[in-house]
Amino acid sequence: MAITADWRARHFDHLSPDLAADLHDTLARMRDDHPVAWSDEHGGFWVVTRYEDVLRVAQDWETFSSAQGVNVPAPATPVNAIPEVMDPPLHREFKRLINAWFTPTVVGRYEAATRRLVTRLIDGFAEDGRCEFMEAFARPLAGLAFFDDVLHAPADQVPALYEMANAASTPNHPRRAEGWQGMAAWITGFVARRRTEPPAGDVVDAVLGAEIEGRPITDHEILGVVQLLILGGLETTAGALGQFMVRFCEDAELADLLRTRPEALPAAVEELLRLDPPFIAIARTATRDAEVGGQRIEAGQRVLLYWASANRDDAEFPDPHTFDLDRARNRHLSFGAGPHRCAGSNLARMNLRIALEELLRRLHDVRLDGDGPIHYHSVLNRSPQAVPITFTT
Repeated sequence: MAITADWRARHFDHLSPDLAADLHDTLARMRDDHPVAWSDEHGGFWVVTRYEDVLRVAQDWETFSSAQGVNVPAPATPVNAIPEVMDPPLHREFKRLINAWFTPTVVGRYEAATRRLVTRLIDGFAEDGRCEFMEAFARPLAGLAFFDDVLHAPADQVPALYEMANAASTPNHPRRAEGWQGMAAWITGFVARRRTEPPAGDVVDAVLGAEIEGRPITDHEILGVVQLLILGGLETTAGALGQFMVRFCEDAELADLLRTRPEALPAAVEELLRLDPPFIAIARTATRDAEVGGQRIEAGQRVLLYWASANRDDAEFPDPHTFDLDRARNRHLSFGAGPHRCAGSNLARMNLRIALEELLRRLHDVRLDGDGPIHYHSVLNRSPQAVPITFTT
């Protein structure tokens, strides 16, 4: 169904390819006309688009539960991502376990290795003057940096695992079920192998030896935590890089500005994430009747929160569609909000900052290669399928 006023008001479908192509304009119209809209698609759910409402729902975990459903519609998966599918207080046990391995201090240990990887990847295509950016840089960086530095997984297994993760996390993908089963099998083998190896002093060791509420962590919980770590660190980072590159191709002055102000790159990463978040939405289920944005939400109904829409709400961000390197306040929701806020935000920021430093230093006159439109995955994560570029060095 084409995107019309009636579609936005009554038939919103987050799986629609038309929405993927016209995401931000559609969400802007919904903020203005239907900020809390009921959709009759997929069994029915609410769509929340304004910053204040999105933040309130995300923070009120007692009324809007993750444990009772976080996907619209919910895919059949062999292993639930933990602790995404939990609420406090159990959620806090797992979140504490994960957070300890993604502090700024711990992430700082990976910086030199990340820069070496970024340099090696750019070396692989720099002399050609062109590349498909997602394949040559964005996806390999996200996968290799995470699997090598964080999980200490075999590098030769990364491409296959990435394909499985991509298929599993993409609704209507022809190999989606195969992707989920493949990921579960890989994680099971990986965990079994790590149990036989000397400790590596990493998050995997911490998960394997964890106690949850005074008892040993179960095998099922271990698989769920590792699955969340994998899915949280791959397509989101790659998707951010892909969207950043598209923006640089469309706005050459922006790239030039950042080259002249390298000290502002951390702020630039935040503004780019606000404009083009890779994690665009999340869902909750109401545990009791509530009112949001003047609409009565009944217990048991599902609610889809749009981070990408909240990030461009002019009630929170003046001139919200414009990149503003000197924005006075940038409380974007690209890493989520509330108890389920992304545990890997420090790692993502570091990876993105180093990638931009080296890409801007080495690639100039970057342009999209060809006249075709960029196509996006756009369900709960948003990532360009391909970004062909040309450049000079």
